[in-house]
This record gives sequence, structure tokens and C-alpha cells, in this order.
Amino acid sequence: MDHSNHTRLTASEYTEAVLDGATVYGPGNETVGTISHTHGAGEGTEVVIDVGGFLGIGAKPVLVPARDLDLMRDESGTVHAVTTWTKDDLKAMPTHEH
Repeated sequence: MDHSNHTRLTASEYTEAVLDGATVYGPGNETVGTISHTHGAGEGTEVVIDVGGFLGIGAKPVLVPARDLDLMRDESGTVHAVTTWTKDDLKAMPTHEH
């Protein structure tokens, strides 16, 4: 997927309603996780990415700042994110306890 023409989100769009359920793509355009929920809104928003697992079972939740992701909408309006972290990088992060 070519993300270069996708519209980047502004910090004011960093909300649970916009970000929850967004697919996170890694450096090779592979799916590395899904945003399961958010903490806060705006510039300081942190997101929980569920990494691995199948249909939400066995996934590891990790907490990262939203600003560390390239958050955008594709041509159909679907929100997604791109990161330089691989699935292994994310799995190596501390587990986020809800």
C-alpha cells in the first residue's frame, strides 16, 4: 500500500473515536498490530497496540505515544498507522496492564 497520498491526522484527531480499531503497519507494510484503545486525547495521546494473537486472543498490549506513529486516512477514509517498529520490536516492549 502506498501511504504517500494518504491524509495525515492532526493531533486534534487523536481521540478514541478516531483511533480505536486502526490497523498498524510496520516498515515492510506488514500488519504489526491494531490500536485497541487510547489514553488521553490530542498531542499527549498514548495508544495501546495489540500485537500478535488471532482475533484478539493471545495478543500482547503495548503502550506507545501516538506521536510516534504516522497516523493517516486512506482514500476511503479508513484510519491506519505506519511505524518503523517491527512486530518483534513491539513484542519486546513491556506489556501494558489495563
